[in-house]
Amino acid sequence: MNASQPNPQPKDAKTVVTRADIDHIATLANLPISDGQSEELTKQVGGTVAYVSQLQSLPTDDVTETSQVTGLENVFREDEIDTSRMFTQEEALANAKNTYNGFFVVGRVLEEK
Repeated sequence: MNASQPNPQPKDAKTVVTRADIDHIATLANLPISDGQSEELTKQVGGTVAYVSQLQSLPTDDVTETSQVTGLENVFREDEIDTSRMFTQEEALANAKNTYNGFFVVGRVLEEK
């Protein structure tokens, strides 16, 4: 095992997330974080994981599974083509500054570093 990787063994309740875990995640995500930020994230993420661990201990055997709890329904219209509102290619290109072979020509939007 690589020395920079966190220990994969389970931790006790007080050390749910270690500073080494946070530093490893920051490295994987290519996020430069300071020592102070690492310490603060260790506390915050550790608190979140500890809370979720508490939730896992709740008795949920009699709880019905669900994927939607609000009762809301889709109110959007069906995705249909409305040919009465469509432009022809000529109409779409009529006011374009620059075209080529029936397409819009625009300036480059991505630059090399």
